[in-house]
Amino acid sequence: MVSERMKRLPAIAKTALLMLTAMLAGLSCASPISAQDERPPQEKAAGEAAQDKAAADKAAQDKAAADKAAKNAQAGETADPREDRPLVIVVTGASGAEEFAATFRDWSNRWSKAAKSAEAGLIEIGSGEHKESDRDRLREAITAAPPEGREPIWIVLIGHGTFDGRSAKFNLRGRDVTAKELKQWLEPVSRPVAIINCASASAPFLKELSAPTRVVVTATKSGYQYNYARFGDFISKAIVDVSADLDKDGQTSLLEGFLAASKRVNEFYKQEGRLATESALLDDNGDQLGAPATLFRGVRPARAAKDGAEIDGLRANQIHLIRSTAELALEPAVRARRDEIEEQIDALRKQKETLAADAYYAQLEKLVVELAHIYEP
Repeated sequence: MVSERMKRLPAIAKTALLMLTAMLAGLSCASPISAQDERPPQEKAAGEAAQDKAAADKAAQDKAAADKAAKNAQAGETADPREDRPLVIVVTGASGAEEFAATFRDWSNRWSKAAKSAEAGLIEIGSGEHKESDRDRLREAITAAPPEGREPIWIVLIGHGTFDGRSAKFNLRGRDVTAKELKQWLEPVSRPVAIINCASASAPFLKELSAPTRVVVTATKSGYQYNYARFGDFISKAIVDVSADLDKDGQTSLLEGFLAASKRVNEFYKQEGRLATESALLDDNGDQLGAPATLFRGVRPARAAKDGAEIDGLRANQIHLIRSTAELALEPAVRARRDEIEEQIDALRKQKETLAADAYYAQLEKLVVELAHIYEP
C-alpha cells in the first residue's frame, strides 16, 4: 500500500512519508533515550536510510537558508528581531545558603546567555538591588508583556520551593510567589507560554498552570519531593546542547531538553548510588497530569499513559529557544501552518486503528505532501 503510493510522490515527499510511516508504526527516527531498539534488521536499515536522507536534506536546507539570509542582508531586507520575538523571564530565587547562590547564578546565566543568542527579550529577576520586590517585578514582567502573539513567553524559575499540603510556593527574596498567583497573572495571556520550574516541591505548579497553549515543566512529580533538585542544572545545559537534538532537525526543542535533562538526573543518582529524590514532569496538552521522560522513545511516546490519558510532547517539541538556520528562514505564518500539519498527523495517527487502510494512507499522503512543500516549495 505505502510503496504503491510512494511511486507517485516527489522525492522529498517519499522521504517524509518513509520517516512518518516509521513514526506512525511506533518507531522513532532519532536515537531512543531509553529502551532497547528491538526492531528487525530490515526495519532498522530502512530507518537508518531514512535518517541519512533526512540529514542530507537538512544540510541542503540550511545552505539554502544561509544563502537567502545573506542575499537579503545585502539588499537591506533584514528583519527586525524585536518584532513579535520571544520573551525569556529568568527568575533566580532565594538561595538560602551561599553554596546554592553560586549554583543558581550559574544556571540562570546559562538561560540568559541562551536568550541573548536567540535575540529574545530578556528580563532577569533575583539579582541586584531594586526598589520593587522580586515578586512584584515578576508580576509586572508578565502583565506588561503583550498577551497575544505567535512567539512564546518563557518563564524559568531557578531556586527552592515549598509545599505545605495545600499551597505550593517558589521561594523569592522577600515574599514568595504561589502557583495560584502565577496562574492568575497568566490568565489574560493567549500567546504560547513555557514555564520551567526547576525548584524542589514544584509539581503542584503543573496542575495549577496546565492549559492548552502552555508547556509546563516541573523538576518533581510531587509536592513532597522537597529535597534540593538538580534538574535545573541539566536542563539549563540541555536547552542549547545539539547532542540533545533527537529528531535531527538542527535545533533542540523544549521536549528534547526535558528528555536529556531527565536522563542526566537519573544517571547522577545511579552513579552516586543514591535513591532519586526528584522525577521531572512535562505537560503540554492541558490535562494537568504531566508525563515523565520514561514514557518516551526518542520524541515519540513509547507506551500509553495510565488510564488511557493522552501523552504530552507534541507542542513541547515545536518550541525552540534557539532555532536552526532553516527554521529561521521560514515565515512565521508558514511555521504556524507546519505546526498545524504536525498536529493533524498526530491526530490521524491516533485514529489509525479505526480507519480503513485506504482512507488512512490517503489522508496521510495529503498531509505529508503539504509538509514536504513547506521545505521544498
